[in-house]
Amino acid sequence: MDKVVATALEAVADVPDGATLAVGGFGLSGVPNVLIEALHERGVQGLGVVSNNCGAMDSGLAVLLAAGRIARVTGSYIGGNKEFARQYLAGELEVEMIPQGTLAERLRAGGAGIPAFYTPAGVGTQVADGGLPWHYDGRGGVTLASPPKEVREFDGTAYVLERGIRTDFALVRAAKGDRHGNLVFNKSSRNFNPLAAMAGRVTIAEVEELVEPGGIDPDAVHLPGIFVQRVVALTREQANVKMIEKRTVSASAADGTVNG
Repeated sequence: MDKVVATALEAVADVPDGATLAVGGFGLSGVPNVLIEALHERGVQGLGVVSNNCGAMDSGLAVLLAAGRIARVTGSYIGGNKEFARQYLAGELEVEMIPQGTLAERLRAGGAGIPAFYTPAGVGTQVADGGLPWHYDGRGGVTLASPPKEVREFDGTAYVLERGIRTDFALVRAAKGDRHGNLVFNKSSRNFNPLAAMAGRVTIAEVEELVEPGGIDPDAVHLPGIFVQRVVALTREQANVKMIEKRTVSASAADGTVNG
């Protein structure tokens, strides 16, 4: 039952070239940076990544992206990641963009053993009708586009059929975990991490705080250990790395000082 692995490198040692990965995180929140760095160190390439976004500020999946290790991305947000956009438009990267809620449900469905589901999101658009560019030729032409999906009517409303997602591995980050793999996520890091963890056939979790079994109230568990195969305890220094994507400041009306 003890799923703790000594190092991140050991935890990802069997991830092969061409593997598919579900990766947790929401912007810079809850990103499994230590596991991603371990994959980068190993030199794994040709990866198929399923994640909300593909890293930001040269961190997270942006490390693998910049090194040319990712072949395909399934996600819902490019944002300010200029290298992501450049590789996509240059034909260096295959990209499937889908609605954010649909991505979340596809991951959850895959983890729950549900092969497909119907949703109204995307009906009447290229999401359902097909034609979204998946791969460019680098000259503005499209070499691969999304296929049309089944649309069916229920009670007078049209719904599009979306398939659940399963991946070879999943990488997630939790605020707290025990040796059995039960995990607790902090605030917005809970958005995609539990869903990514469910979708992976082998799920590896880096945890900021490792506790003994029983150290987490059962009612407080966000993800049961049945979905987690390996746990890596972060050092205090690793756990304390918290990046800020956009810092805003405002002048205090009371004393004129600037507060972050």
